[in-house]
Amino acid sequence: MILLRFIKFLMLGIVFGITLTKSEVISWYRIYEMFRFQSFHMYGIIGSAILFGIFIIQLIKRNQIKSIDGTPIEIEPKARGVNRYLIGGIIFGIGWALTGACPGPLFILFGNGITVIIISILAAILGTYTYGIIKHKLPH
Repeated sequence: MILLRFIKFLMLGIVFGITLTKSEVISWYRIYEMFRFQSFHMYGIIGSAILFGIFIIQLIKRNQIKSIDGTPIEIEPKARGVNRYLIGGIIFGIGWALTGACPGPLFILFGNGITVIIISILAAILGTYTYGIIKHKLPH
């Protein structure tokens, strides 16, 4: 049963990876174009993902949709405040600009044979681990 669930998520991840590859979201050149405001391609994809996310969240909240195991999906409201999102966004953007990829596509790039991206993957894991250690000391 657990193996079957693992295979379903693995297959979903493979389809997601193929979709991002074919849409050129993992292309360093497309990301470069976006940061230089030379192309709408990435903004269109990101914008449609945001709109889709808003739609799905509202659907879950209004219809009280349950998870696969039958428990209600509870979405905690985000804490208000500009600094936390501004600082986090700047750190995320710097990492994205330095590596040429946001965290999700790092694994897709590795799967596409760009093995040097393992350095970025390890750095992302180390950064996440470090955040977990010092989280209680940071202003939230």
